[in-house]
Amino acid sequence: MATEPSIKVIIRESTPFEGQKPGTSGLRKKVKVFQQPHYLENFVQSIFDTQEGFEGQTLVLGGDGRFYNREAVQVILKMAAANGFGRVMVGRGGILSTPAASCVIRKYGAFGGIILSASHNPGGPDEDFGIKYNTAAGGPAPEKVTEAIHARTRQITSYRILDCPDVDLDQIGETALGGMVVQVIDPVEDYAELMESLFDFDAIRTLFHDGFRICFDAMHAVTGPYACEILEKRLGAVPGSVINGKPLPDFGQGHPDPNLVHAHDLVAVMNGPAAPDMGAASDGDGDRNMILGRNFYVTPSDSLAVLAANAHLAPGYAEGLKGIARSMPTSQAPDRVAEALGIPCWETPTGWKFFGNLLDAGKATLCGEESFGTGSDHVREKDGLWAVLMWLNVVAARGEAIDEIVRGHWRQYGRNYYSRHDYEGLDTEAAEGVMEHLRNLALKGRRIGSFEVAFNDDFSYTDPVDGAVSKKQGIRVVFTDGSRIVYRLSGTGTAGATLRIYMERYEPDPEKHDQDNQDALAELIAIAKDLAEISRRTGRDTPTVIT
Repeated sequence: MATEPSIKVIIRESTPFEGQKPGTSGLRKKVKVFQQPHYLENFVQSIFDTQEGFEGQTLVLGGDGRFYNREAVQVILKMAAANGFGRVMVGRGGILSTPAASCVIRKYGAFGGIILSASHNPGGPDEDFGIKYNTAAGGPAPEKVTEAIHARTRQITSYRILDCPDVDLDQIGETALGGMVVQVIDPVEDYAELMESLFDFDAIRTLFHDGFRICFDAMHAVTGPYACEILEKRLGAVPGSVINGKPLPDFGQGHPDPNLVHAHDLVAVMNGPAAPDMGAASDGDGDRNMILGRNFYVTPSDSLAVLAANAHLAPGYAEGLKGIARSMPTSQAPDRVAEALGIPCWETPTGWKFFGNLLDAGKATLCGEESFGTGSDHVREKDGLWAVLMWLNVVAARGEAIDEIVRGHWRQYGRNYYSRHDYEGLDTEAAEGVMEHLRNLALKGRRIGSFEVAFNDDFSYTDPVDGAVSKKQGIRVVFTDGSRIVYRLSGTGTAGATLRIYMERYEPDPEKHDQDNQDALAELIAIAKDLAEISRRTGRDTPTVIT
């Protein structure tokens, strides 16, 4: 598509950068890495070079508002125009939550989207930045696409970009950029309409009208505007129900990860004497969630299981579920719900992209990961605010408090005691040494404390839709009573290595459902450390974060 005569397409020479390999959620590095000349441009051009048929098509663009977001948006707009896109739909101010981006891609039949986020990682000039490509289905690019992008980054010699002024991102409307249209959209509107089609907003309004109180911690991240519009304006939650609602480039110098450690302000409110009925939080780009009742924490695994068991109460899911999908390290609580409903429960590697094929093929409706991610087939990303609204719909329909709903679920299905211990910022070589040591252990039949090992392996996944095989997805040690220990290295960090250890024990006896989580898992926690030789191999005696 021809550009206006006054705007020139520049072809700039460049050389490859090492390490531009997308992880489970795109390419994540420190801001200063992305600020290097040509670094961002090389990766964006590699995305475009590996796609076909996008000339004249629509691209969706936006991010979580972290430091360098606006600058990166301007670069990508100019490169999209220079490479032949016909239109880019970009959130006002460069803002678009990850689930909202997926919603917009799907609603308008876009060719794909570029999302600028490092999710729950810290933001600021010395912190993290990220970029990922989503396909026309609205979900993260599958491995064959990310592998092609990585291969191109190692060969790239130039990129295309317009020589022109920046675009005004703060006014909704359309402007020409060369031969391309830049359409600045309200980042909330399409997403809010989708939520209204899925949930009983009238019932939730009545819930709030009758005095139900919620505290939603947006953590100065992207979901602030979404939560204010939907919870306070459309549903009638008391003004001020959303705290830390203004997105900031450094997330208010906080860590936008919705867990018991980083959402400490919310936890304090929910454990206080005047606690509201429900607490919730979301992360940097809006795809994760944490749910709390009064003095009660709902684990992400339990949340998925409870929502699956009660999904029929929401209008968008009244016809039932096609299946449930969970990542391998996620607790097996949803499996029991699937069995009771007579539907499959798929076990995939960690990474939302693995759910995409199952959702597209109609094999699953609800999906979840233990790392505070829950979602459904309404988009192709996990969705923090969706989970909050689903919980509100369930509470409104059942007329019970959150803790009552979860305890009732345990009585029916049993309780899976479950915890994750993260060892962050480890020496990479030491962390990989732990994993290699674990791979070489032969434990079948061995008695360890009060447990007997049924098997141990390195989890491998064959996609039931396209047959793709993903190997080395986490070390599993499974005991004869169904208890498990899982070890894996996270792919979402930017410095050093993060070793995650997951412990799980099933307890069917309702009389034993009120134990402290860490106490109930104490023996498994000790076994997990000893098997992996954590102290000797990493120099760490205690985890950085326990969830």
